[in-house]
Amino acid sequence: MVQTLADIGEFGLIQRINKLLGRAGIQSRGLTLGVGDDCASFQPKVGVEILVTCDCMIEGRHYLKDYMTPVDIGRRAMVMNISDIGAMGGYPLYALVSLGLREDTPVKDIDDIYQGFIEELRPFQASLIGGNVTRSEDSNFIDITLIGEAEKDAILRRSTARIGDAVLVTGYPGQAAAGLRLLLDRDKDRYLEAHPLISAYTRPTHKAREGRAIATSGLASSMIDISDGLIGDLGHICEESGVGAEIVREKLPVSEHMSGIDLESGDLYDMVLNDSDDYELIITCPSENIEMIRSVVTEINNVRVSEIGSVTEASEGLKIVLPDGSRRNLTSHGWDHFKK
Repeated sequence: MVQTLADIGEFGLIQRINKLLGRAGIQSRGLTLGVGDDCASFQPKVGVEILVTCDCMIEGRHYLKDYMTPVDIGRRAMVMNISDIGAMGGYPLYALVSLGLREDTPVKDIDDIYQGFIEELRPFQASLIGGNVTRSEDSNFIDITLIGEAEKDAILRRSTARIGDAVLVTGYPGQAAAGLRLLLDRDKDRYLEAHPLISAYTRPTHKAREGRAIATSGLASSMIDISDGLIGDLGHICEESGVGAEIVREKLPVSEHMSGIDLESGDLYDMVLNDSDDYELIITCPSENIEMIRSVVTEINNVRVSEIGSVTEASEGLKIVLPDGSRRNLTSHGWDHFKK
């Protein structure tokens, strides 16, 4: 018989989580009081700024539990937050997790979700320092607040892109969107769960180390991670920096896995450009710094860095240059939780 939350209750779950975290044995530097009191406390280092981000993931809207293991669900939730810290050049330190859970949720699933959190935090020696648990009548949800730090002079913002800068992107945006399409197409038995595009959706990876290296190098002018799609997040840079941007379709990176699936050309580039939570990085920099940024990234990881366009006057808006040389306006909307 599967043991559920109804069997052990809220305080039984909290005790179970605390024991699990104790076995993990991760103690972030600067932590003076962790799990077990009304609040946690930590002592910031001199010369750093504190970064704080939060993200919520709701079952059925942000993840499909029938297509993901509980460990992968935990990892994905933490990756979203680590990516935000890394996109500003920071380093994750402490996480607080709030869960909304149905009473029929298997206890083992919660153990595995926390294992996913730990797997993503452990490489940074970052730790879980508290949170909350509540009962949900409908969908389960995970809400994470992640605290990090960055050197005061090394933080990269969305608001500091400059006209004439090159626009770079890491990896292959759109792979998560393609993976989701394949997952939803499983009834046709054309793809296996192990397909790399499906892994890009169910087990995404952040570029936090690469982001930190880029920020501390001083070579970039602005940076953002791709959680709302390439155009959506490039649009955030344009809006905050008061600039426009032009990208060249033929320069957009398309992975061999995406090229190999049965899609029309328009659909392929739509996935590269539009809603897709890939957690890659968009970087702007002076053109003379492009190769140095590539070198900084490859020292961390063998990740492709593609130049896809340039920063323009705000009056130019967002445009894409098509293969025939014509230019088309792009609408920067990104993922909208309330759009029908």
